[in-house]
Amino acid sequence: MRPFLKRLDIRNKNSKLLYYIKVLAWQLIPSSTFRAKLPEKLKALKNLSNSARLRVPARVHYYNKLSADKTLSSSAIPIGKLKLPKRQKAYYFDTQEYTRYFDPSLRANFLFGDITKVPDEPTIVKSRPIHGNNENSILLNLDKLRHFNFIKDEIHFEDKKNMLVGRGVVKREHRIRFFEMYFNHPMCNLGQINRNKNPQWIREFLTIQEHLKYKFILCLEGNDVATNLKWVMSSNSLAVMPRPKFETWFMEGTLVGNKHYVEIKDDYSDLEERLTYYINNPQEAIKILREAHRYVEDFQNTEEEDLTSLLVLDTYFSKTGQKAPLNLESLIPPPDRSSY
Repeated sequence: MRPFLKRLDIRNKNSKLLYYIKVLAWQLIPSSTFRAKLPEKLKALKNLSNSARLRVPARVHYYNKLSADKTLSSSAIPIGKLKLPKRQKAYYFDTQEYTRYFDPSLRANFLFGDITKVPDEPTIVKSRPIHGNNENSILLNLDKLRHFNFIKDEIHFEDKKNMLVGRGVVKREHRIRFFEMYFNHPMCNLGQINRNKNPQWIREFLTIQEHLKYKFILCLEGNDVATNLKWVMSSNSLAVMPRPKFETWFMEGTLVGNKHYVEIKDDYSDLEERLTYYINNPQEAIKILREAHRYVEDFQNTEEEDLTSLLVLDTYFSKTGQKAPLNLESLIPPPDRSSY
């Protein structure tokens, strides 16, 4: 397949067409309709599975760590006045998907894009640092068309090539260092897709389908998180990366090295050793794949994702003193112990 045709390959990709049809349909419905539906939508919390009754409150607290009431400055804008930007339109639509359920006069701060620093006051973001006090960074699932892509992989781990494959933009120092160390390594098929520097590393574009022929897929962080990590963890190939420093709605900070992915050192010095270990111990590799698949499953229930997002926003508005908090204990009954 020619390179330009490869980029048109939509297999194992979220559909942009369907996404924009959906968001354009929203614009035809008055926002008051969604606000009226919020109480009914929250009633679904009573019907969550036993595991979800524990998981949803924990996730809400993880995404929104505000520990005490905070006052927003005048820079916070009413959510009903959030404007469609010239760029980063997906961030706007993904925010509007949930803010439309709330009073448009409620105020919030928003930072769209790859955010790697914690704001000075509570702000809705896509990404944040994992370590340190990050409570002012409140996570929503933004730009999910690009980032939250889960796939079906029909190739068994044992039938894949004993190599690491990686394609990406190589500009950041940590990615440059990795390519300097391993570009010519016999266990690696690496390639740079940007053409503005290091022409010796430029290689052909590979589709997701072509990546899936390899046992190991490189998931190095870029500006913030590794964009490909979600689909790699849903595949039958192992994600290979150092311990992450940034996180999104995927809760990368809760991932455990050598349980959910193959962890390598920050200096990458043990890459060959780690690849060789899992090639020689395929059952250990399959254990990681099973755990990765279990982890991914928690993000594939649409109803649970919606409820969690709404609760994150509700907590934001209540913790900033703009509304009374919901009584989660009355909305989410305790797990049914008799079913254990």
